[in-house]
Amino acid sequence: MKPRLLDACCGVGGATRGYQLAGWHVTGVDITPQPRYIGDAFIQADAITYIREHGHEYDAIHVSPPCLASTALTKGTNKGRAYPQLIPATREALETTGRPWVMENVVGAPLRRDLLLCGEMFSLGVLRHRIFELSPPDLVGPVEHPKHRGRVSGIRHGRWYRGPYVAVYGKGGGKGTVAQWQDAMDIHWPATRREIAQAIPPAYTHLIGRALLAHLGMDTEQEVSGPWD
Repeated sequence: MKPRLLDACCGVGGATRGYQLAGWHVTGVDITPQPRYIGDAFIQADAITYIREHGHEYDAIHVSPPCLASTALTKGTNKGRAYPQLIPATREALETTGRPWVMENVVGAPLRRDLLLCGEMFSLGVLRHRIFELSPPDLVGPVEHPKHRGRVSGIRHGRWYRGPYVAVYGKGGGKGTVAQWQDAMDIHWPATRREIAQAIPPAYTHLIGRALLAHLGMDTEQEVSGPWD
């Protein structure tokens, strides 16, 4: 049997897909229905409550708490609005499980920055910087952050810029088509613009998933390589 991983706040399954490609059986949990979820099983439930009650039943846990309280886009366009900060309660729930865990969020979120990943590290068409708090903290070794190849394509202050990356957020400013977003993120299953915008590239969790298997001393011969190797 494959090792079992819980992907909490799973959305459409960007993180899930990377773990699957690394050799994991992944169960997704989300508070809202996810009819296009790519994982092996899905449970509709509150993520923090589910982690507290069932997290110990899995070999490892990944969670991506909603980032509206921390994202730069929200801070700029919705200044003055209050958004719930779920990271402390999520961390507390994770620490009760006794399992290795991964918590992901945007740069600027109140996470311990054990790992920073960028799309350029995997030759993707998106930058998508994300930070990860890991347990144990040294789960993934240092990853070289290569120099970006240029700008993100789109309109900035009324001027059009062309570059090798797609902006996967929002609606205006020459953001690209859904197909372009899917290609840039390597999310090649049916998903809406909003679902893709809330996901992370599978390449990120493919890397972490392999590190988790090594940490647990589990057989990795069943691993299916991703396109980033």
